[in-house]
Parts: sequence; C-alpha cells; structure tokens
Amino acid sequence: MADEVVLLDLYVSMFGMRVRVALAEKGIKYEYSEQDLRNKSELLLKMNPVHKKIPVLIHNGKPVCESLIIVQYIDEVWKDKAPLLPSDPYQRAQARFWADFIDKKLYDAGRKIWTTKGEEQEAAKKEYIEILKVLEGELGDKPYFMGERFGFLDIALITFYSWFHAYETLGSFSIEAECPKLISWAKRCMQKESVSKSLADPKKVCEFLVEMKKRLGVE
Repeated sequence: MADEVVLLDLYVSMFGMRVRVALAEKGIKYEYSEQDLRNKSELLLKMNPVHKKIPVLIHNGKPVCESLIIVQYIDEVWKDKAPLLPSDPYQRAQARFWADFIDKKLYDAGRKIWTTKGEEQEAAKKEYIEILKVLEGELGDKPYFMGERFGFLDIALITFYSWFHAYETLGSFSIEAECPKLISWAKRCMQKESVSKSLADPKKVCEFLVEMKKRLGVE
C-alpha cells in the first residue's frame, strides 16, 4: 500500500520548514495543506487537539505533532534513504541535546527582536547573537553540525536562517558580521535543493512579521 502523507503547515513557519526539508531529503511525496492559524481548520483541531498547532504530519491517517519529533519519525519510518540522525548513540544524544537547545532558546529570543524597541530590543539582539555564537562554537570548523554529512541538527537550525533577514531588517543589525562561520554554514546548506526549495522566501517572512507587528500593535 502506498503511503499517504499530508502536512498541515504554515509557509513562513520555521518549524514546518523542518518537516519539509526532512521529507525532501527522503524524497517523500506528500500533500501540503496551508493552515490559517487565525481560523483553525477542523482537520488541524482533530489531528492536534492538545496544542492545536502546526506542523502536523498525517501518515496513513495517523497524526504526528511537534517538528523535531516529526523529523525523527520521518527518519525512522523511511530509514533506507538519507539517514538524518547519526547511528552512534552518543552522537545521536548530542544532536538531540543541541536541537532541544535551539527550541528552548532561539524562537523566543528572535521574537523579542521584533516585539520590542529601544533598550529592550538592544538586549534582545545581544541575547540572540550570544545564542548563535554558542551554536557557532559547536559547529567549529566542520562543514555540517555532525561532521561531513547534512543531518538532523542542521535541519533543526537552518530553517531559522529564512527569518534572519526579517530580524536584521526590523532590528537594524547584521548577523553575518557577528557570526560569519554560521552564515557560511547556512549558505552551504542552501546549496542543497532539499533546503533551498523548502525554506520560505526571507522577504515574505519579513512582510509577515511587519503585518504581525501591526496586528499586535507593536510599532
């Protein structure tokens, strides 16, 4: 029986992009369903009744939620092509540790950049760069986070790259000036079709955030 795969997603979501990259890496055909998060669909509420968030991967009618869990699920189900997690248990644990670090730190720090101003925004930019510098230190001189091959941890972080332009525009600063190695890594990842075709257009992300600022009354 052919696999039926549906992705409930939002074009600009860095979390949804992770799933798109993983599916592209594995060469999995799927149906994409763009969701309106201001008017959540019956399908989204049924498939993710706990968090009511995207992304949700529906595989043969069964939902899997939370982006990093979905990426690991994809790797386990379609394990015969392009392994994403390392085979070594220690390296696998390290990859999960850093992916968890990204999830706990980066989104909230980035959000502060476009929802604040003045001293608060300056502090937010400083915090964001500090987090990226920690990640840059973990990358070191390797081409990808786990070594020679693009994998799980690269997927966890690269999708934030599509938001860098918006953060820089709305915060008036340069990430590349502070973290050149990390940007070199991001550009290397972008040479992969699975990444470049899955990530949102940075200009569209910026437009989305400008609209969100207006909606939230943050000027």
